[in-house]
Amino acid sequence: MADLKGKQVAVLVEDMYQELEFWYPILRLREEGAEVHIVGPRKGQTYTSKLGYAVLSEMAAHEAQPGSFDAVIVPGGYAPDMMRRHPEMVNLVKQVFLNGKIVAAICHAGWMLASAGIVRGRKVTSFFSIRDDMVHAGANWVDQEVVVDGNLITSRVPDDLPAFMRAIIRSLSQ
Repeated sequence: MADLKGKQVAVLVEDMYQELEFWYPILRLREEGAEVHIVGPRKGQTYTSKLGYAVLSEMAAHEAQPGSFDAVIVPGGYAPDMMRRHPEMVNLVKQVFLNGKIVAAICHAGWMLASAGIVRGRKVTSFFSIRDDMVHAGANWVDQEVVVDGNLITSRVPDDLPAFMRAIIRSLSQ
């Protein structure tokens, strides 16, 4: 068990998020002692998953200070397509990445990485249907359960969550 006490992690939320890709990272990181912040376009707004599960955002993206986070996690589902419509959410991902901190994305969350302009020349994976989007954004796309390229961690689908979280926890522990 890793000791992530003191680590600050933002998990992004928007409507149509994928339930496991959102909740599994939150619960695993809290279990390891990290402080997890649910960040949406607006503070105090309820966002619903693909299956209708509601979650309340604790912080608005424009209030989030990129330098205060050790990592940002972008869950998949169709939420990333909604997230990238908010420049402040895209900028949060970009700034955390530029600060050398961990940016982790699973499934369709690669859309946010492409919109943030942070995949050019990087090795990544994602859900297969957005492979072309990742390649067009300049990424070297591969079909693997988890890919770690520096401070960028990516995975494909909910079945990859154990490997995805092991990689995130290992990176946060260093």
